[in-house]
Amino acid sequence: TDELAPPAILARSKAMRSVFTQISRAGASTATVLITGESGTGKELVARAIHEGSPRAEGPFVPVNCGAIPETLLESELFGHVKGAFTGADRNRLGFFRSAHGGTILLDELSETSPAAQLKLLRVLQERAIYPVGSSQPVEVDVRVIAATNKDLAALMEQGAFREDLYYRVNILPIRVPPLRERGEDILLLAAHFARRYSEEIGRSPLRFSDDALAGLAAYSWPGNVRELQNVIQRLVVMRADELVAASDLPSSMKSDVRPRGGSRSLSELEGEHIRTVLLEVEGNKAEAARVLGIDRKTLYNKIKRYGLN
Repeated sequence: TDELAPPAILARSKAMRSVFTQISRAGASTATVLITGESGTGKELVARAIHEGSPRAEGPFVPVNCGAIPETLLESELFGHVKGAFTGADRNRLGFFRSAHGGTILLDELSETSPAAQLKLLRVLQERAIYPVGSSQPVEVDVRVIAATNKDLAALMEQGAFREDLYYRVNILPIRVPPLRERGEDILLLAAHFARRYSEEIGRSPLRFSDDALAGLAAYSWPGNVRELQNVIQRLVVMRADELVAASDLPSSMKSDVRPRGGSRSLSELEGEHIRTVLLEVEGNKAEAARVLGIDRKTLYNKIKRYGLN
């Protein structure tokens, strides 16, 4: 993996190396970040990596799924309330913003908030203070805000469905997380990782994939992204009677992308092919290949020898 890669994010692709650079730069800043990307691409992992690479790393990281909270409760959940503010408010509540004091709050699915909630969020970003429901007294909060969405906020803004002033407040440091279909080599890398992880959890030897199965995994468009890949591999680990996964074992939605080639390959064989591919891409430049692979040159030379890639 890349030397900038956060420990929790497994990737080698060029598309993700760009994201790692952005994560590193965002961590050093206090500016608001807007993370965009399809569902299942790992936007929360990126947000957490920004937090952990920032001076606020010792503070709390509070993820909030705005789309999962009913509109009538969102203001109270975010900003808290005072006792007696409404029926059932039998005690004071801090709210997510005050829970995140000194740390980072992730406002996921920001596009799902109502115009009224957007106005209140804008006020928080401008004043660095919140107003608990039922109180007219502001409470100062020291919180770094990261927003995330799987929708096009600029398009929603043009349609009048998202506040223009809030858009420009959150879109200071934009980071786009690429879909899995744009991450090439990461598909098989992640598949191997999940196969090993879920096999260990139930005490089985790691799955091996036939060439047909590998072709299907690599060629599939993965509309559900990393989350879908993770679910597919976990299901295969649990349901397979033996360790070898054939193309016929893949979900029916993937089988049309499979091109029969026969045989089976271990993880080490997969690594050898990956190194060969990288060497071809950099036209045999071993220093550049080592950098792309995230290993030192001595390790690369040993692997070249081991896999007969001279």
